[in-house]
Amino acid sequence: MAERTAFVERNTLETQIKVSINLDGTGKARFDIGVPFMEHMLDQIARHGLIDLDIACKGDLEIDDHHTVEDVGITLGQAFAKAVGDKKGMTRYGHSYVPLDEALSRVVIDFSGRPGLQMHVPFTRAVVGGFDVDLFQEFFQGFVNHAQVSLHIDNLRGVNTHHQIETVFKAFGRALRMAVELDPRMAGQMPSTKGVL
Repeated sequence: MAERTAFVERNTLETQIKVSINLDGTGKARFDIGVPFMEHMLDQIARHGLIDLDIACKGDLEIDDHHTVEDVGITLGQAFAKAVGDKKGMTRYGHSYVPLDEALSRVVIDFSGRPGLQMHVPFTRAVVGGFDVDLFQEFFQGFVNHAQVSLHIDNLRGVNTHHQIETVFKAFGRALRMAVELDPRMAGQMPSTKGVL
């Protein structure tokens, strides 16, 4: 089986990012982006997705976290698009429900080749540990646009904002894991009646 890995480097006047991923990893993770809460959430993707992730970013954090968070989403999306390759033999769809105490979230993903985001998370607070929770929409939009996936994110209930966010990222990791899994019954076939994704 060919390695499903990717390395992407993206440099702009606002951020300089390096992302390395292994879709068939064990959940090893290393982050150096300067935004601790975002790093904590990225760790959920790695651990629950069993995806090895190494992300380094030098961003204009003296302004705010916006460019760093959005551009990490963009670059991670590019890395996924590269790592899945032609998608032959891949499950394609993934979904997960994840609870954390009072919070419950559902994430559904399709590596369809068409970007689309539906994110419905009624955050109970605007900021968690100094982090602006609106930036999660920017992260996922960047990911979706560049991974070329359809992504539905729903927080079904929750009172604690940290719990809401953490259930979203854990569910996202697990949905990714299911979607990128190679299905032995597919035997290298394209998971689409179109013959291309």
